[in-house]
Amino acid sequence: MKNILLAVMLACCSLVLAQQDDPILMTINGKNIHRSEFEYSYNKNNAEGVIDKKSVDEYVDLFINYQLKVIAAEEARLDTLSSFKKEFAMYRDAQIKPTMITDADVEQKAHEIYQQTANRVNASGGLVKVSHILIALKQTAGEVDRRIAEQRADSVYRALCKGANFGELAKRVSDDRASASRGGELPWLERGQTLEEFDKAIFSMKKGELSKPVQTPAGYHIIFLKDKRSFFPYDSLKTEILQFIEQRGIRDQLISKKIQTAIEHAGSGVTEDDILAQKRKELVAKNPQLKYLIKEYHDGLLLFEVMTREIFSKAQNNAQALNEYFRQNRKKYKWEQPRFKGIAYYTKNKKDIKAVRKAVRRVPFEEWTKVIQQTFNQDSTIRVSVDKNIFKKGDHPLVDCHVFKKIGQVKPLTDFPYAATYGKKLKKPQCYQDVEAQVVADYQEELEKQWVQRLRRKYPISVRRDILATVNQHP
Repeated sequence: MKNILLAVMLACCSLVLAQQDDPILMTINGKNIHRSEFEYSYNKNNAEGVIDKKSVDEYVDLFINYQLKVIAAEEARLDTLSSFKKEFAMYRDAQIKPTMITDADVEQKAHEIYQQTANRVNASGGLVKVSHILIALKQTAGEVDRRIAEQRADSVYRALCKGANFGELAKRVSDDRASASRGGELPWLERGQTLEEFDKAIFSMKKGELSKPVQTPAGYHIIFLKDKRSFFPYDSLKTEILQFIEQRGIRDQLISKKIQTAIEHAGSGVTEDDILAQKRKELVAKNPQLKYLIKEYHDGLLLFEVMTREIFSKAQNNAQALNEYFRQNRKKYKWEQPRFKGIAYYTKNKKDIKAVRKAVRRVPFEEWTKVIQQTFNQDSTIRVSVDKNIFKKGDHPLVDCHVFKKIGQVKPLTDFPYAATYGKKLKKPQCYQDVEAQVVADYQEELEKQWVQRLRRKYPISVRRDILATVNQHP
């Protein structure tokens, strides 16, 4: 009985100490948020290099608004959607899976790859370092060309036998220009890396030996065997092998194998999710920052889902609301200089200049490109090339010349000698489509502001100002 009582007392003592070390900073809709979570978010979003850094007091409202949106998403059960669960699991596990193996595991695999390669190379004759001079001969060459190439190769061989410098001669006469610049020298070669006839020759030669001309599908080669050796030592290849492991997905294979081994050792009924959950628990116990990183993925995905539903979709798919917002806030949208709302177009024949204008005259501006495509460019011959936009001065040379009366010549397009513009010059936006991107952004901002106000009225919020004063100011 005494032992049970002591255990309870110790547990209560641990809980009190934990609360003292990481007190509750705020409560939102009954959800306690500890100082460490706020500090993680604040410090991450106000690190060095951030342009719009906030003070702790300034950041509180942003943090609360963020949490309110997440609570709204959870209340809407967006976290139960299969698409959300799948995407969140992918992000979460991406933080955990790499920790299933160590650098020692990767190093061991690198040694295995090295040893397998070294055994294969050494068993087949090791490595050879050769230089060669190539007298090229196409496989389709006739008898005359073959004899000429053969005679050239024999001539080079005889010159080398009489003491000519191999490297200098290779630079002057070899048709393998890549190696010629290096005096004919090739990289270290293992058996099977080159043409069959060349391969057979170099692995039958002795160090310091010069071959007679060797014919391959590329032509005639005079070969000098400079050196032979066994495979390179591990340390000289370690970096390349580790890069190979990363590039070929071998690290992921090691992780999958480690997880599968853990499942087998754990016994029946244990899944990969169970193994990763246990690993996640161990990691969070050692590094609380990981808990907040995973929560950040979770909440960020939820935020995107709920913002799409409450803000983005409502703004982007509601022309009537956007038009009304523009009408009520028309004074916000001004241009420092006039714009030209229209087209700059080029035609193959002069008659199409008027035809284009006639085709779009009574058509909404948004449909001009489609009408021109259907009227003039449906067959294999393109009759009209068109640029449609709301242009300001400097955007387009043809518009600058024809509309803004900028002095200068406009270079015609190849095959389109006739050029014109059609549209109207505006001093200010006349409808929301004239400044659509800005109107959509402003309307979304207004929707978000109204939504957050509703959330603040709906969910109770309390902040411990005494604890807030200790943010980043405690041991």
